[in-house]
Amino acid sequence: MLAALQRAGRWCFMRVEALFNLAFGERLNPLYYLGAIATWMFWIVVGSGLYLYVFFDTGVSEAHASVERITHGHFGIGGLARSLHRYASDGMVLTMLLHLTRHFVFDRHRGFRWFSWITGVLLLWLVYVAGINGYMLPWDRLAQFVTQAAAEWLDWLPLFRGSLVRNFIFAENFGDRLFSLLAFIHIGVPLAVLALLFVHVQRVPQAKTMPPPPILAMTSAALVALSLAQPARSLAAADLSRAVTEVAFDWFYLPAFALLYRSSPAELWLALGGATALFVLLPWLPPRRASASEGFHVLVHPDNRFVPVREGETVLDAALRGGIAMPFDCRNGGCGECKAKVLHGQVDHGAFQPVALDAAARERGEALMCCATPLSDLEIEYVPKQALRPVQLAARSARVTGLERLAPSVMRVRLAVEGGPLRYYPGQYVNILLEDGERRAFSFATAPHAGGPLELHIRLVPGGRFTTRVFESMKQGDELRLEGPLGSFFLREDGDKPMIFVAGATGFAPVKSMLEHAFHRGVRRRMFLYWGVRRPEELYLKELAEQWQREQPNFSFVPVLSDPRPEDGWQGRTGMVHAAILQDFPDLSGHQVYACGSAAMIEAATPAFREHGMAQEDCFSDAFRLAPHILGASAEMAKLGGRT
Repeated sequence: MLAALQRAGRWCFMRVEALFNLAFGERLNPLYYLGAIATWMFWIVVGSGLYLYVFFDTGVSEAHASVERITHGHFGIGGLARSLHRYASDGMVLTMLLHLTRHFVFDRHRGFRWFSWITGVLLLWLVYVAGINGYMLPWDRLAQFVTQAAAEWLDWLPLFRGSLVRNFIFAENFGDRLFSLLAFIHIGVPLAVLALLFVHVQRVPQAKTMPPPPILAMTSAALVALSLAQPARSLAAADLSRAVTEVAFDWFYLPAFALLYRSSPAELWLALGGATALFVLLPWLPPRRASASEGFHVLVHPDNRFVPVREGETVLDAALRGGIAMPFDCRNGGCGECKAKVLHGQVDHGAFQPVALDAAARERGEALMCCATPLSDLEIEYVPKQALRPVQLAARSARVTGLERLAPSVMRVRLAVEGGPLRYYPGQYVNILLEDGERRAFSFATAPHAGGPLELHIRLVPGGRFTTRVFESMKQGDELRLEGPLGSFFLREDGDKPMIFVAGATGFAPVKSMLEHAFHRGVRRRMFLYWGVRRPEELYLKELAEQWQREQPNFSFVPVLSDPRPEDGWQGRTGMVHAAILQDFPDLSGHQVYACGSAAMIEAATPAFREHGMAQEDCFSDAFRLAPHILGASAEMAKLGGRT
């Protein structure tokens, strides 16, 4: 039933929004700013309420007369302020109800959004409490009815045990102190609304709490026009000696009071309590969508930043939460401002207006990021509307917990990062900060799930300032400063194409991280590792790769030597590593390639792979580059790869 309600609601909203787009334009459609309009209404209520409170007398005998003076005096300003206070309150409730309904029908109340949903339900109740309380203060016949009915209703609760209503039946029991309490409640509840409103928007990245100026002006003008055309008026003064038998009833704020006289207080409490419980439980009730975006991440260009995506989260929200200044406006699939191209992966486009994303745009791989949720890991590209923000990475301390020489020129360095684990994606790297601010980059060799110390594979480069220190003077317990994670080289887990990993020298480090991550995640796609080095001793973790081959039926390992010597007794593959791949796979059109090694290796391999049918979107690489002052003197080393 809930699914049917959501489908019907989406159908209605999409068509009404399309009509509003024709009337107001996509960027000024008020239905795209319901939450912001409700907030603006709240501020009108607060501003007009403060004006009224200044001239309002809180005594029982003075209240009605003071409201009449305000309404008919002050050169018309008082009456306008009172009417604005009334109609802005109605407008706030109406927009809140529409806002809540829209989030329900578009299924934007589940997952991590449960907190905003529940605080929204609480906000609605608080606004109703403030509104009902507001009817009591003019102390006319309607106020008398509302006060007595509310007291009778509350008296059913064990807390009051029937004692509350007596204060509002007999005039001698209802004094200025009790009336001042009603006025105090009318101040305290809106303050609670303001505090909860602040909490409510905290989980929405870059939430807009004010509508665009034209919508602000339009709604304000409509309220003023309504206030002038139909001013708010009081009934006759309250008289506790006479029962209220007929009032101009407000079905907008007071429907519960009509039910109170058609049922018992217990039945009304049960009905409203059950409805509230249902609303609170909606985020966890079936039918639930499949956890489409759980565990996925998005590589965003041109920022070259990774952002994780929570279950049910749109790409736009994930990007904004990650500090990426992706352009957006309506946030509801109507304006097209957040349109971006999906370079890799699949998305659920969600509900959107066809004018914002036509069929041709979808064929080009474009999507509206405010509606799109990932069905796989994604790589997207958007057109920035402002200068890209520099990535601010906090430096973290790490201590060397282990040094192991894996080969004559390769050191395994284990680091314990202080301040908790470092979150990264397999294939990324970290910068080591030197004393003078220079940086040296090294890939993570451990998979993110492994826990424990980080593992780096550091190759000795002749003349390398940091690598020389690692091999000659570094010891266990030394402290290093890290900056990261960085890099856009990562494993695409979705799809069914076989994956070929190409590692040159210590390019094995990020490949090791990706492969161990794939094994851990249970990726069943066919995987091949081609590891190219000069001599056998440079295959520094050959036994580990051979172990993978024995344990993983979908994995194969092919070592390739470019410069073996007779005394090595090498019986395996020789030559350039990419040439060995092309011998085994003359047609790469159905494969993905992950290449990591020296820039020279990448620059030689990539064109050759494309000549053999590999699509550009299926080639992913990470080129190691030497520090500039070493590059010219180490041309031979650059061919092999390794960071200094």
